[in-house]
Amino acid sequence: MNSSLDLIIIGGGPIGLACGLQAKKAGLSYLIVEKGTLVNSLYNYPSNMTFFSTSERIEIGEVPFVSNNAKPTRPEALEYYRRIAVSNHLHVRLQEEVKQIVPINGQYEVVTSRAHYLTTYIIVATGFYDIPNLLHIPGEELPKVTHYYKEPHFYAMQRVMIVGANNSAVDAALETWRKGADVTMVIKGDSIGKRVKYWVKPDIENRIKEGSIKAYFNSTIEKIREKEVDIRTPEGLVTIPNDYVLAMTGYQPNFEFLRMMGIQLSNDEKLAPNYDPETMQSNMKNIYLAGVVVGGMDTHIWFIENSREHADRIIRHIVEEIKNQKSGQHPH
Repeated sequence: MNSSLDLIIIGGGPIGLACGLQAKKAGLSYLIVEKGTLVNSLYNYPSNMTFFSTSERIEIGEVPFVSNNAKPTRPEALEYYRRIAVSNHLHVRLQEEVKQIVPINGQYEVVTSRAHYLTTYIIVATGFYDIPNLLHIPGEELPKVTHYYKEPHFYAMQRVMIVGANNSAVDAALETWRKGADVTMVIKGDSIGKRVKYWVKPDIENRIKEGSIKAYFNSTIEKIREKEVDIRTPEGLVTIPNDYVLAMTGYQPNFEFLRMMGIQLSNDEKLAPNYDPETMQSNMKNIYLAGVVVGGMDTHIWFIENSREHADRIIRHIVEEIKNQKSGQHPH
């Protein structure tokens, strides 16, 4: 067991790093623990992805983010956040997964894949990109099906089916089509998603209109086989030949991990965690939530740009709590 820390931050994404910067500034002893690589979600984004936000809106710790264009790319973001972690000498442990959190005498023992830590406060900034929303259909487990799209060249001259109508689905459809894939989209609703980047939307709509990319609207995939896929359409069942399926159906937070800590989730399909929006403290004393994880299944509500302030809010509250304890006061 290592000596006791003030704070452990679980998750080394942009918001976890923002919390680390604030903790350092406040003079707290802290550690950021990340189960993957630094800014793991961004690392897993498609190689050619461009952010919706402009670079200054995803800055953290008042460090300027300079990008070649107004909207930064994935490589630029990886470089920016890495430089922040390195130049600020943030205490980060990478490739170390938190397995268990055990309350001990008003503190928490954090058990990871590599060590045991004792801490008074915990911030959970684990994002939502680790667990894909499954289709729950026969054939989804086949090797040709993926929920993560990396880059288009692999799909050149292949018959590719893309499930979904939001940014990740549209980007994958356009990029693979431009590399020579035969692309079919299967879309549950009657149109391309409203949240699709405004500069991309006309492109995909025109490709569908001209027939370059085929699209089945108001449709769902019913079954995936080695060389074909069954689609349930308004006109009935359609079977088309297929080599690869990219199920861009979104992702969800690790709810089991939250439950394991004792964090209550709402009883509806949103599974929203219980927290105080003023302080970001969850129903578990001294355990705080930061970033997109606070939205439950509503993963499109919180982004880097509107959850950066969670770091300030949480650290301010922790500093206040510590001050009150030292002076013997107990706030209501």
